[in-house]
Amino acid sequence: QVQLVESGGGLVQAGGSLRLSCAASGRTFSPYIMGWFRQGPGKEREFVAAISRGGGVAYYAESVKGRFTNSRNNAENTVGLQMNSLKAEDTAVYYCAADRDGSNKYSPVAYDYWGQGTQVTVSS
Repeated sequence: QVQLVESGGGLVQAGGSLRLSCAASGRTFSPYIMGWFRQGPGKEREFVAAISRGGGVAYYAESVKGRFTNSRNNAENTVGLQMNSLKAEDTAVYYCAADRDGSNKYSPVAYDYWGQGTQVTVSS
């Protein structure tokens, strides 16, 4: 089992920034690809970003590319998502997730463990 806890959400004005963190505990953290997903009101959960096991490669949804930066620290068992130039459409509950196999980093069904989510609200 891997336990994931997100933090850092909140209310921010459009154009502002937030940094989300995800702390992992339980099993060794480094074998997992770590992903970020979000779910807005009345919407399906969608891919935001993912990062490779070593942290050397990051993947982003087109809607956040150039604005969000994904990072991880395997020594501290943490993942971070720096969100800049936030827009109203970024409003959602953000989840971090862990994927052992890495079969499809873009799909929520591929992930084995999930955090409880943190709310991000961007006011326009």
